[in-house]
Amino acid sequence: MRDEYAERCKSTEEKYVIFRLGETLFGVDVQRMLHIVRLSPITRVPRAPHFLEGVFNYRGQVVPVVDLHKRLALPGVEYGDQVRILIVELEAQPIGMLADAVIGISRLPDETIQPVAGTTAQVDVGCLTGVARQGGRPIFLLDLGRVLVRT
Repeated sequence: MRDEYAERCKSTEEKYVIFRLGETLFGVDVQRMLHIVRLSPITRVPRAPHFLEGVFNYRGQVVPVVDLHKRLALPGVEYGDQVRILIVELEAQPIGMLADAVIGISRLPDETIQPVAGTTAQVDVGCLTGVARQGGRPIFLLDLGRVLVRT
């Protein structure tokens, strides 16, 4: 009886922070998020990977900041007023990711998430865990382990 109840209570949807890079929407599991902050001064790091924008001070910690446009080989854009740093946790280390704008938090039912097939003209599929559709638009779900490691 207990197993039956637990099975019925399992969530069939997860919450994702949805953000925009250019005209493309992306999602990150909300459980990986630490904070979303306005763009702060970023200090460049010599000989860093091309996609590492630099580091910034977050609550007394030096946190690396990844430019997702560069990391995902997307066209670059000028930083606007809506640019945010999404601070996520990867292996107990906070890492910042630049996003053009944060759209909000959405629940994405499991049945709306499809595996990534072959290639997509918009994004390197190796950095994705799946693609969801919401309001007719695709939302590319990022695999943080692949996006945020040095290659």
